[in-house]
Amino acid sequence: MRIAVASDHAGFRLKEDLRAHLAERGAQVVHLGPDAAERCDYPDFAARVARAIVAGEAELGLLVCGTGVGMSMTANKVAGVRAACVSETFSARATRQHNDANVLCLGERVVGAGLARDIVDAFLGASFEGGRHAARVAKITAVESARS
Repeated sequence: MRIAVASDHAGFRLKEDLRAHLAERGAQVVHLGPDAAERCDYPDFAARVARAIVAGEAELGLLVCGTGVGMSMTANKVAGVRAACVSETFSARATRQHNDANVLCLGERVVGAGLARDIVDAFLGASFEGGRHAARVAKITAVESARS
């Protein structure tokens, strides 16, 4: 599985920890930056990951900033992306199962490294259930298509 990964400066340390964790799990990590913890703007990196997902360069994405919120807001502006900002394992699992989320957003200032690894594992271990959830995801896509 290919996973596109990026952060801003506020999420750099956790992103680096999670890159190593993903590699240990056997994932192919597509690192989209940054390469250092110097100040940078989260929308730039969120857009990189979101566009990589839509282009098929990765199946899933992982974004880390201070809270995860800015990353999720930005990534969700790209048609075809369903980014979820979560801080515990239940939501990480449920957003894959029910919402077919393809980007996980985390906040380094919100969750510690151990919990973040558990969240990533829950997200990656779940899959979309389809069924009644498919119609709801289709409605999300319809709203996305109707943007003015």
